[in-house]
Amino acid sequence: MDKLDEWIGSHPLEWQFALFIALILLAVVSYYITRKIILSGVARLVKKSKSDLDDLLLDNAMMRRISYIPPLLIMDSLIYLFPNIEAIGHKLIQSLLIFVLALIATQFLTNINQVYDRSTISKNKPIKSYIQIIKIILYIATAIVILSILLGQPPWYLLTGLGAMTAVILLIFRDTILSFVASLQITSNDLVRVGDWVEVPTFGADGDVIDIALHTIKIQNWDKTITTIPTHKLIEVSFKNWRGMQNTGGRRIKRSIYIDQSSIKFCNQNMLKRFKAMHLLRDYVSRKQQELDTYNREHGFDDSEVVNGRRMTNIGTFRAYITEYLKQHPRLHHRLTTMVRQLNPGPDGIPLEIYCFTNTVEWIAYEGIQSDIFDHILAVVPEFELRIFQNPSGKDFEKISRMGD
Repeated sequence: MDKLDEWIGSHPLEWQFALFIALILLAVVSYYITRKIILSGVARLVKKSKSDLDDLLLDNAMMRRISYIPPLLIMDSLIYLFPNIEAIGHKLIQSLLIFVLALIATQFLTNINQVYDRSTISKNKPIKSYIQIIKIILYIATAIVILSILLGQPPWYLLTGLGAMTAVILLIFRDTILSFVASLQITSNDLVRVGDWVEVPTFGADGDVIDIALHTIKIQNWDKTITTIPTHKLIEVSFKNWRGMQNTGGRRIKRSIYIDQSSIKFCNQNMLKRFKAMHLLRDYVSRKQQELDTYNREHGFDDSEVVNGRRMTNIGTFRAYITEYLKQHPRLHHRLTTMVRQLNPGPDGIPLEIYCFTNTVEWIAYEGIQSDIFDHILAVVPEFELRIFQNPSGKDFEKISRMGD
C-alpha cells in the first residue's frame, strides 16, 4: 500500500486517468447487466403473460432507454473521485439523466398510443395528435430543466425570460398551434377518421386515410401513392368524405345512356304483343293498357288517329322495363333510391339516367355490378326498336360513301 500511495502521489494524472477508465468500464458493465440480465428476464416474464398490453409498454425501445439509468447513477455517485471536474460532471450527468427520463416518458406515450390504436374506438377518436402535443410540452419542460441545471439557476428564473420571447415562440410554433386547433375541430366534429375514403381535390388526394397526426394527415391514394396534407390545411379547403356511403352499405350508380330521338315512336299492336311476352313487362303492359283505354274512353277520343288520346311509347315502356329490371336485381340495395329518369334532350339525344345503389361498397364488386347492368340495358335497347345515339365513326362514313357510289 505504501508503494501504491507513493506511486499515486508521484503520478496523479495517470491515477485519475485509470480511475476514469475504470468508471467508464463499470458504467458499461452496469448497462449490460441491466439490459441483458435484469430487463431480459423481465421481458421473458412479460411474454409469458396472456395480455399483449405489457408487451407494448415494455418493448425493446423502452428497455434500451431504461438501461441508460444505472450507468448514469453510478457515474453521478462516483464523480467525487475527480475533484477537478466534479462540479461540471454532476451537471452534465444530471442533465443526461433528465434527458433519458424524458426519452422514457415519450416512448411510454408512444406505446400508450399503440395500445390505444388496437381498440375499436381509436378509428373514431384518434389520440395521436394529443400525444404529440404532450411530447412537445415534455420536451420544452426538459429543455428548461436542463438549462437550469447547467446555468445553476432555478427553472422559474428561465420561465420569466420566456415572457419576452412569446412572439418568437408563437412564430416558431405557429404551424403546431394551427394543427392542434385543427385536430380539435376534426375530432370534435368527427370530420375524418382513420380508414375513411376522402377526396381532397386541392391536393390531388383520393383514397383512404391511413394516419392522423398532429401536423399531417396521410392519405393512401388508389394508385398506392401517399399524399401528406398539413392538418390545418384540411380545415381550410373543401373535401369529400365517403364515410356516409360506406356506412349505408350501398354505393351509388348514376349513369346515363343516350337514345336517338328519331327512334322514338308510339307502340303498335305487334310491339305491345311482344312486350307482353317479356316477363318483366307482362303486368306493366296489361295495367297500362287498361289505364289508357279507360282514360281515352271516358274522354271520348277517336283512336283511329294515333295522336288522339294517350298511348304507350317505346321509350316509356323501355324506361318501365329498366325500372323493373333494377327492382329485381339481386345485387342492388333496394332500401335506397332506385329510379330511371329522362333528362333534358340535347345534341347527343335523350339521356335516360339510371340511378340506384349496389348492396356493396367494395370497389371491384361495384364496378362489376354496374358493368353487368349496363351490358344488359345496351343489349336490350333494339328489342324496343330504339337506337343508342353515337357520333358517326369512320365505318359510318364508309357506308355513306358506298351508298353514293
